[in-house]
Amino acid sequence: MIVIAEPSKKLICWSCGSENDAEVQFCANCGKLQPYMPADYFSFFGLPRQFALDRAALEKQFYQLSRKLHPDLYARASAQEQQWSLEKSSVLNDAWRTLREPLARTEYLLSLLGIRLEEQSRNASDRAAASGTVKQQVVPSDLLEEVFELNMQLEEMRMAKAGGADDPELRRNLEAARENFYQQLKVSEQDLQRLWAEWDSSADNEATRQTTQEKMVGLLNRRGYIRNLLRDVEEALKA
Repeated sequence: MIVIAEPSKKLICWSCGSENDAEVQFCANCGKLQPYMPADYFSFFGLPRQFALDRAALEKQFYQLSRKLHPDLYARASAQEQQWSLEKSSVLNDAWRTLREPLARTEYLLSLLGIRLEEQSRNASDRAAASGTVKQQVVPSDLLEEVFELNMQLEEMRMAKAGGADDPELRRNLEAARENFYQQLKVSEQDLQRLWAEWDSSADNEATRQTTQEKMVGLLNRRGYIRNLLRDVEEALKA
């Protein structure tokens, strides 16, 4: 049986009748495992919704919960508790994989805020299941000239390889482009951390948070586009 509760609501322990916060995994009074409560990953770990997290503390909490929720511990428990253990262990693993990675955590929290990244941040080679058409990317305006030149070089490299040849100068140019994209990704990570701090510290200023969110989405979309360019360059440079 799954009991659904709204965040911040109270949960009455099925075993001892004590009142608990809805997000708790175990009763504070008797220690019994509580029903699975669908919640966001931050709530599952008892964390506030914020972009910057202490990775070491998160990892420690993950392993503590992993031991306490492991299905083997409930082999002789009721079928209900066994089911809760399986459900919570699955959510725990998904939450850990998402929150431990800065970019995945950022995209996840933005999704909780109702924000979806633009199509350009996704893999450009994905095909739309319904129409069979290739999804198109929107080129960031500051990269238009660079992307135009890069696409010409990529096409030249493909033609050269198809003819069984290799152009050393063209290869050097593509290697330089690859290094440039790596550096841009590194800078974007630093910019993203700055935006995290700005958003986390502006809980009482909705206007600032809105502006920061927009900057964050723009940065992630640009980063996604650069990653796709980097993928294309690395593919062209393969022997």
